Amino acid sequence: MPLIKIIENNIFAIGRYWGNLNSSISGNGIISSMNTGIDVADLNWTWNEKPLADNDVRIINQIKKNYKEFKLPFWWWVYPCGQSKTTKEILQNEGFNYLEAIPCLAVDVSKIPLAMQKSDDIEISFVKDERELKIWEDISFAGFEMPQETKKQYNKFVASFDLSERSPQKLFLAYWKGQPVATALLFLQSDTAGVYFVTTLAAYRNKGIALALILGSMIYAKTSGYKYCVLQSSKDGLAVYLQAGFKEYCRADVYYLPG
Repeated sequence: MPLIKIIENNIFAIGRYWGNLNSSISGNGIISSMNTGIDVADLNWTWNEKPLADNDVRIINQIKKNYKEFKLPFWWWVYPCGQSKTTKEILQNEGFNYLEAIPCLAVDVSKIPLAMQKSDDIEISFVKDERELKIWEDISFAGFEMPQETKKQYNKFVASFDLSERSPQKLFLAYWKGQPVATALLFLQSDTAGVYFVTTLAAYRNKGIALALILGSMIYAKTSGYKYCVLQSSKDGLAVYLQAGFKEYCRADVYYLPG
């Protein structure tokens, strides 16, 4: 399977998974929509798995209406499988503005040697219980600098995570000299591990912590039998992912509704 398709499949799968946590997932097989209940646009997703056509306008308007009723902002993600001139024209005609193109990356962990960063100051830990989940929640909330008024919404979302062995989500914490300072989440699907929610507290950045955390996540994926790790990156994080061995294979176009 082409790596672009592998990347898309993992992202679509975690979108459906998060939407099912609060029964918010909806769509028609071509367009899917979900929300986390958090008043942050990039945590509420709509995406199309094929290029849009004129007969999709009805469901587009229904999705816009749903988010308006929820009083939640959202982003519309257009990955390569859904990109076309018509898709762009339809979204713009329906009031969407283009925001940016997000790099999507992958690495075949089965083919590369992996070793942890050698530092006595950094420790990578697997989140095992509710106490550590609360730490993970607080670190990720602060690291992403989410609005304080969304704290209860974010708590409800994270509290819905399944920490059992059967869960496709695996959460990680990175410690600096014994202090929890960074987070990551792996979403396991087919033979692929998607890397999400990578963030480091501002005061602890540029110490190699994020790189060690990413490598630790990759080692977990490889030793657990997964072939690929995939992710999508902000501009700030791209250099670290490339250093860890990831390569960019495509970009997702992001659209938003102004106002």
